[in-house]
Amino acid sequence: MNDLDSSAPLSRTAASRSVEAIGWRYLLATLCTSVAVTSFDQAIRIAAEVAAACGDDSNRHLRIDLRSDRVELSLQTREVAAVTGRDVELAHSISSAVARLDAVTAGVTSAELGRPVQMLEMAIDALDIPAIRPFWRAVMAYADEPGSHGPEDAIVDPTGQLPAIWFQQMDAPRLQRNRVHFDSTVSHDEAEARVRAALDAGGVLVDDSYARSFWVLADVEGNEVCVCTWTDRDERDSDD
Repeated sequence: MNDLDSSAPLSRTAASRSVEAIGWRYLLATLCTSVAVTSFDQAIRIAAEVAAACGDDSNRHLRIDLRSDRVELSLQTREVAAVTGRDVELAHSISSAVARLDAVTAGVTSAELGRPVQMLEMAIDALDIPAIRPFWRAVMAYADEPGSHGPEDAIVDPTGQLPAIWFQQMDAPRLQRNRVHFDSTVSHDEAEARVRAALDAGGVLVDDSYARSFWVLADVEGNEVCVCTWTDRDERDSDD
């Protein structure tokens, strides 16, 4: 961990390997974990300890979601919309702080928690992405991610509560086919179990040629969803 640049964005592989052993996972340029609790009182105590562990960096890196059964935590260097070495340092500090309260950073697979850590994106197929992007940005009150201001870049909820929206280029109109689908990003060690559960529930495997990065699934009426992970994307980017 000491050899990581505290300010430069990390590769997916480096970020994942740096926190996997302490119960965090890399999802969509964000480090995520969940702490199981038994009450809001316990959740508040853990949140206070976590914020204290991050100190002045809380505002720039940390997000906390409190529930009566869990505390969801995420880290990202907001000004660059990426995971940096500082986020890794904070993850380790948080895990140590949580342990002092006899809790643990975990909940990354369905074996650990009924609804493990995950993030959601919505994808919209379009022939002219620059023409429709401003509409979606306005109607959702979304914004550009830092450093991603191009006419075809994804747009995000500034509060981090709602799913990001990205745009997939179409080469021709496709009538009678859904043009909006969800991307459910899960931890790399949860993905295959999630795909199996979806297929066991009546789903259809549409395409697994890009697994382990993503699997395309559909319900019996053809409505599609992708189960996604960070895995193998660094290698694919280096080949481009």
